[in-house]
Amino acid sequence: MTKLFAAAVSALSIVAGASAAAAADAGKPVPALLEELSRYQQDEATVARNLDTFDTLDFDVYTHQKWDRLGESHARDILVHYPDGTTTKGLHDHIEALKPMFVFAPDTRIEQHPVKFGKGEWTGVIGLLEGTFTKPMPIGGGKTIPPTGKPFKLSMATIGHWTGDGVMDEEYLFWDNQDFMKQIGLGQ
Repeated sequence: MTKLFAAAVSALSIVAGASAAAAADAGKPVPALLEELSRYQQDEATVARNLDTFDTLDFDVYTHQKWDRLGESHARDILVHYPDGTTTKGLHDHIEALKPMFVFAPDTRIEQHPVKFGKGEWTGVIGLLEGTFTKPMPIGGGKTIPPTGKPFKLSMATIGHWTGDGVMDEEYLFWDNQDFMKQIGLGQ
């Protein structure tokens, strides 16, 4: 019985010593954890702000062709990658690439982002691009394609890289051009 009592006392002293050591160390990681939590909260707030800016970009600025406001979400030297493999560099060239859609489909709009997320300085958004082919489509050389009157509704995705100033300096746009052409009656 004495051996059992001695073993119990020994075990208790080990546990007590470990508890005392844990208590002494417990104060050390808390500031580090609080710092990590603060960084996480700041990152989440930044992503939320960037996504909010992106909603305004699509729902108001793009949809209503408020090109003078595009600088609220895009850096002056933005690099934009389009689904067909082309790119534009600079805000002016990006705006010029956006305008033609509204010539043949003046009701072009993005009114919803069913999926949006982000991490750090990146955001990803799925939008619904809608409109109707109601005006002649310029194809160059003074030629046009007559309107078909057909509507289109495309899922598209935008991956954006954001700067510390809250604007994108690089943007990747994705949608299915073949599906678009089929929907407006110009593809098979």
